[in-house]
Amino acid sequence: MKKSEAVVRVGQIQQRILLIRGEKIIIDADLAEAYGVTTKSLNQAIRRNADRFPPDFMFRLTKEEKQEVITNCDHLENLKFSHVNPHEFTEHGAIMAASVLNSPRAIEVSVFIVRAFVQLREVVSGHKELAQKISQLEKKLGDHNKQILVLAKAIKQLMNPKPPPKKRRIGFYND
Repeated sequence: MKKSEAVVRVGQIQQRILLIRGEKIIIDADLAEAYGVTTKSLNQAIRRNADRFPPDFMFRLTKEEKQEVITNCDHLENLKFSHVNPHEFTEHGAIMAASVLNSPRAIEVSVFIVRAFVQLREVVSGHKELAQKISQLEKKLGDHNKQILVLAKAIKQLMNPKPPPKKRRIGFYND
């Protein structure tokens, strides 16, 4: 196999990574395609090495999740004909799958899969940092607005002083 055949761009893999149950995952069909094997052979290797895939490495979609994936991902349209819900692999599960396949392409492509997950993690953390900074700025502006309102009220009071109270005369007088 030529080296250029095995190279998969990180961007292609990133497009296949989905967010399900709060986890970034890749579906077994997409992972098998990236590793250059059939989905059936990938799943057979997974079954033979089931002890290497705890629930935080791999899980199955529910019927509702499968339907949502089919609806939102055009390239997974063929899943609607499958009677079995697909496996989902987290970053660690995708790397473990490469180790059980143990093919040169799987080992080479696993590097690109790790890079894709890492880049997505960096993008997400960048968004979180930006959201935090915006939140801090809004809080500061909110505090400044309150202070500006207090200052404006004080200035208005200075501009419209109350008339001084009437002086009382000293001494005794008859009214």
